[in-house]
Amino acid sequence: MALINFTSKGIYCKQGDFYIDPWKPVKLAVTTHGHADHVKWGNDAYLCHELTKPILHRRLGVDLKIQTLRYNEEISINGVKVSLFPAGHVIGSSQIRLEYKGEICVVSGDYKVEYDGISTAFEPVKCHSFVSESTFGLPIYKWQPQEVVLSGIKDWISDNHDKKKTSVLVAYSLGKAQRLINGLAGYSDIYVHNSIANLNEGFINAGVNLPETIRITADTKKDDMQKGIVIVPPALAEGRWIKNLINPATGACSGWMQVRAGRRWRSADAGFALSDHADWPGLLSAIKATEAEKVYITHGFTATFSKYLNEIGIAAEEVKTQYGNENDEEVLETASEEPKIESQS
Repeated sequence: MALINFTSKGIYCKQGDFYIDPWKPVKLAVTTHGHADHVKWGNDAYLCHELTKPILHRRLGVDLKIQTLRYNEEISINGVKVSLFPAGHVIGSSQIRLEYKGEICVVSGDYKVEYDGISTAFEPVKCHSFVSESTFGLPIYKWQPQEVVLSGIKDWISDNHDKKKTSVLVAYSLGKAQRLINGLAGYSDIYVHNSIANLNEGFINAGVNLPETIRITADTKKDDMQKGIVIVPPALAEGRWIKNLINPATGACSGWMQVRAGRRWRSADAGFALSDHADWPGLLSAIKATEAEKVYITHGFTATFSKYLNEIGIAAEEVKTQYGNENDEEVLETASEEPKIESQS
C-alpha cells in the first residue's frame, strides 16, 4: 500500500493521518520549509525543523501549535516513523522521510545539492519512493559554482561603486537573502529590507550565526546605501522605492537569470544565476542517489523531466500540486513594511 496519496488538500499519508505541505487546512501539517507555497495558515498543528519554527511564527502568527525536530531525529505518528533530513534549499529546509512496515518514502520539498555555506548541506536518503521538484528540470539549467557567481556579483558591485551607483540586489527574503549576506559579508556594509531583517532576527534568535546587516529605516541615508550593498525582496524590484535611491543599479539573483528570455524581473540591470533549487545535473544526481523504485515529479518542468527519467529507466510520474509560487508571502510583507526614503537628501 502506498505511503502517500496526492489529494485535493495536498500530499496525504493515510497510515499516519497527516499531510506534507498541504495547501488547505488540515489537522497536522508536516512542513518541509517556510516558503509561502509550502506552508499555509489554518492547520491545527505543524511539525517542522527547529529552524523553520521562527519562520512560521513570523509568517503565520505566534499562536501556532508547532512541534519541532532536528535532522535525523525520529518520532512515530500513528505507527509511521517520521524523520527529517537536510534539503539544502534554505535554512531549516527538510526532506520528510516516512517509514511504515518496511516501506520508505521521502518527500523532498524544494532542494539543491550544492552547499551554500549557510543552509545544512543536502543529504540523499535511500527510499522506495521519492517526491522531487523539477523547478529547473531542463538540460539548459546548469549552475556555475557559487564562488564564481559571487565573484561576478562582487565585480558588479565594485564597478557600481566606481560609477557612484547604488548596488541593489533583488532576492527572496527567505533563503537567497541570507545566502547573499553570508557570501558578501566583509565586502561592504549590507543594508536589508524589513522583511529580510525580521527573518534574520528570527534565525539569530534560534542560534544561526548570520553576519551583521543594517536594517533600512526612514532614517537610513541614501548616501550610506550608495557606498554599500542593498538587498530587497522581488516585490520591490520595479517599484518607486528603488528609483528614489542614488543612481540605482539592480541585480536580480535567480536561476531564471541563466536564460535571458526567462527573466522574471525584466527591468533588472544585471542578472545573476544564483538559485536555491537544484539544476538539471543536481536533480538527476539526487534522484539516482535515492535508488528509488518510483519517483513523483512536482512543480516545474514536470512533463519533460518525468519523460526523461522514464527514458533512462527510472519509473517516474508527474503530479499536479500548488507548489512553485515562493514569492506570494513576500508581496504581502513588503506592502506593509516598505520604508520611506523619498524625503531624504
